[in-house]
Amino acid sequence: MKKIFLTSLLCVFSLCAFAEESPKETKFNLNVRRVGLDLAKTSVEHADEYQNSSVSALKATNQELVKGVFDVALEYGFDKFRWDNSLFMEYGKTTLKPYNAPETVDENADKVLFSSDLAYSCWEFGGLKFGPIFRAQYETEFAGDPRRNLVRPNLGLSLFDHDIIKSLYVVGVYEYDFTYSEDKISKMAAEAGWRLEYEIRDGIKFSTDGYYRDYLSHSVYVPEDLEKDFSAVVRLDTNIWNGFTLGPYLKYRAAKSRSAEHYGTNTSIGISFSYIHNFSL
Repeated sequence: MKKIFLTSLLCVFSLCAFAEESPKETKFNLNVRRVGLDLAKTSVEHADEYQNSSVSALKATNQELVKGVFDVALEYGFDKFRWDNSLFMEYGKTTLKPYNAPETVDENADKVLFSSDLAYSCWEFGGLKFGPIFRAQYETEFAGDPRRNLVRPNLGLSLFDHDIIKSLYVVGVYEYDFTYSEDKISKMAAEAGWRLEYEIRDGIKFSTDGYYRDYLSHSVYVPEDLEKDFSAVVRLDTNIWNGFTLGPYLKYRAAKSRSAEHYGTNTSIGISFSYIHNFSL
């Protein structure tokens, strides 16, 4: 499968060399995709099987919470190249202090993801660009136990830069996981993902993003390592004033570890208050 994937990529790169030239175009934007607060009700299933997992969302409890979200990207486009550097952070913690009982702390949302994406447009049709993409990611947490730490380079193909289809990709993934200090783990995976935006009418925007990742191999057996991982977010943002928005959202996370019998899931439904704006630099 690895050989087939690499061969396909080589074919695409070869075809790119014969692609028609397009006019040079330069864009440089600071895209504040979302900075704000979410008020959500969360439902978690099979958390008992994921108490040793490094993914906070899978071992949390059913609760209502407020979490902060920061999602900002620096986007640079030159000629056929598109280079995006993004930082996504979210954190939500609930502390319960019952009478005559021990204090409990629950982190339902804890994620830091830095991503650098370089895409090259071989062809363009109807405002939609297609070509190879290289991505380097670093993922960690603010205060997880164990604290998630991994590096994830990707290589594959992508549709991008459309008014609606911001990104639609299929990539091969190499992951180096050093969450558990005693086990340095190398993994191979296949991943598909998307980021879509659609303006229903002036001031009302529908958006969704997510991914599905299927791990194909692990260098070391660690029971808590994931075999399959799926995440999706659906949002409806209504502009209130000058980039400040209010609207409902749904977030769903499902994953299966190597030792668990069932998928762990985390479903959040709530209201989001955000600031969204795209600055042209």
